[in-house]
Amino acid sequence: MGQIPVLKPIEVIRLLEKHGFIMIRKRGSHCQFKHIDGRQTTVPDHKGRDISPNLLRQIAKDIGLTVSELLKDPNS
Repeated sequence: MGQIPVLKPIEVIRLLEKHGFIMIRKRGSHCQFKHIDGRQTTVPDHKGRDISPNLLRQIAKDIGLTVSELLKDPNS
């Protein structure tokens, strides 16, 4: 994977949900997600702001995936 894309917060949230994460809490503009196996991460949901490649890399690291694994559909 050459370049890491810039995504909207809702796109990252949908990717996490496809990987089996559920939102356990929303505090202000930060959504916390947890997987049944204990992995968890936080996604900032600020209006008009995108998720930078660095933050996307950190979210993937938090849940034990690479960015390409996170972006790939787990059902395929």
